[in-house]
Amino acid sequence: MIPDPAATVRPRATSWAEVVRLRTLPAAVAPVILGGGAAAALGALSVPRTLLAAGVALALQIGCNLANDYSDGVRGTDDDRTGPPRLTASGRVAPRTVKLSAFGCFGVGGLLGLVLLSLSGQWWMLVPGVAAVAAAWFYTGGSHPYGYAGLGEIFVFIFFGLMATVGTLYVQGGLVPGWVWVSACGIGLIACSLLMVNNLRDIGTDPAAGKRTLAVRLGAGRARTAFTALVELPVLLAGVTLGWAHCADGPAGRGAPAAAVLLGTLIILSAMAWRATRTVVAGAVGRGLIPALRDAGLYELVYGVVVAAALVLVVRQR
Repeated sequence: MIPDPAATVRPRATSWAEVVRLRTLPAAVAPVILGGGAAAALGALSVPRTLLAAGVALALQIGCNLANDYSDGVRGTDDDRTGPPRLTASGRVAPRTVKLSAFGCFGVGGLLGLVLLSLSGQWWMLVPGVAAVAAAWFYTGGSHPYGYAGLGEIFVFIFFGLMATVGTLYVQGGLVPGWVWVSACGIGLIACSLLMVNNLRDIGTDPAAGKRTLAVRLGAGRARTAFTALVELPVLLAGVTLGWAHCADGPAGRGAPAAAVLLGTLIILSAMAWRATRTVVAGAVGRGLIPALRDAGLYELVYGVVVAAALVLVVRQR
């Protein structure tokens, strides 16, 4: 059998799972887990509302991935890429089908969001919700995609860091202590590291397609430094979060158990941060950076779970 030359240039995606990018989905719910943990620490946890928030986050993440597949595919950006194959660029699925699938995910996210707001009564949050959907589409969609201008990390930090974490708590407790914002910044930076390493992987091919990501603008060396900072700084922010939460609203008590929780948390997160950066620090390029993307996603999930659990322990110890 003679190989199809086009298949060599445009690798075919073997399933929708590759386009949805299942390995990124745990990271989508990590800030929701963190927000739910903060709610539990404050005695305001609502499991149904947390699950609805997780559903919204997953729907937006999947929709964003599909929209990215469609927009980059029709622009020709994915004709020559080092990452996993895409449906639109491979020609396996009609672009319109991929586009409608993205809009379908946005619709599901919107419906779940409306249910969540009806339970919480915080209808003003429709505004940031609509903004989140718009940000997911215009990352690579529209005539002037902001992802092509190197602004992707800013929007990821806002919507998949601050908004997802703080919003999850707010629709349950109606308030957001300062230490929650610190934790949201930490998980937002890790979310940015996922985008940074993804764009570092494609740094050799993106400029030819007019895609000037932050990694492209920084250059490979400084992009690796930025990625390392985005991964390591959240460890420090986790320590600040736990210390602030334990000491908030009056003198803290039972310091020894809280210190043990803090130490254990920092050890776990430091180990995960090292795991996430090792491939990048070693100088891997192209497809060799895919393990770093996987490890950064796992790190974000562990960060959400571990910091959420630690918050419950240190706040309830008061």
